[in-house]
Amino acid sequence: MAGDAHIAVAIALFELPLIAAMASGWHTAILILVGIGLTAPLVIRRRNPLLSAYLVLAAGAVQLFTHGEGSDDTPDLRLRVADMALGISLYTLVAYVGRRQAALYAVGLAIGTGAWAFWRFSGMEPLIMVTFAAIIFALCWVLGEFAGARRAYHVEVERRLALLETERDHQARIAVGEERARIARELHDVVAHAVSVMVVQSEGAAYAVRTDPDMAEQAIRTVAQTGRDALTELRRLLGVLRSDAAETGRAPQPGAQSISELAERVRAVGVPVVLELTGELDDLPAGVGLGVYRIVQEALTNTIKHAGPGASAAVRVKRDGDQVELDITDRGRGAKRGLASGGNGLIGMRERAHVFGGSLEAGPLPTGGWRVHAVLPVTAA
Repeated sequence: MAGDAHIAVAIALFELPLIAAMASGWHTAILILVGIGLTAPLVIRRRNPLLSAYLVLAAGAVQLFTHGEGSDDTPDLRLRVADMALGISLYTLVAYVGRRQAALYAVGLAIGTGAWAFWRFSGMEPLIMVTFAAIIFALCWVLGEFAGARRAYHVEVERRLALLETERDHQARIAVGEERARIARELHDVVAHAVSVMVVQSEGAAYAVRTDPDMAEQAIRTVAQTGRDALTELRRLLGVLRSDAAETGRAPQPGAQSISELAERVRAVGVPVVLELTGELDDLPAGVGLGVYRIVQEALTNTIKHAGPGASAAVRVKRDGDQVELDITDRGRGAKRGLASGGNGLIGMRERAHVFGGSLEAGPLPTGGWRVHAVLPVTAA
């Protein structure tokens, strides 16, 4: 409104010399009132465009009957600077309201302009004045179209920027959720495997501490080593949560080349493991190698926890071209191990396979025991 008030004041300042020159009794009051009616509504032209425009049009209609060629009753003023308000109002309607309302207003302007021209002028003058007014109003319409298009463009840009910011925040939240889910799976794998090994070894050491001290000592060492390895991985994973900027010590990610060490640790627990590695597994992408390791680790952890005494496991990892095939089977009594702990182990394994565009199947064998079979593509990963 401040900017529009400046426009109204500027027009009024140009009006003052004309009013002073035509001052004559009550004619001065008429000139001032009509001038106020033409310029004052401009102050609210953007806050309430329709009201402002039609107040200006009403003042223009009053001007038709109060201004003329000069007589005892009317001042000699056929055209005044304040008439610019009519064109400004048309511009405002086009830019801020729409073409339909602007067209209705333009019809009113055309009727008023024609009446003014043919009433106040004679000969060819009415045609000239109508043509001149039509050009002025057409220019105002074009300027309004241009300003309206720019305004619509800026509104659309702001809307899209707001949408992009919202989408960016949404994507950030999704990324954070996915990262937390990944860390949760990592923590589950580390803790479940390590605790299972430590519990079994501790129980074995408790039984053997009197009858076979050497075996008990070896079991305690396995517990200690397993605990140290678990702590190393836990520090690495939790360090990511503590600070994004801080540089935390990181242990190398396990991969397919670490499956042999995993099998040795499981054998030390007392579960015989037959390991068969086929194909070039050392040059697998880091993500695929980690996924292979975690699937095997989770499957063997389930064997330790649920297969029962006397169980054994067989792990076969084969790379054939652009895919890696995993087959982990065991011979044990447990058939409902997938439901333990809410089934998060199987869910984690399946999600790891799906991340790389692979597949995973798990279930009891007809002859007893459990089987996990997964296929992970290498090229897609």
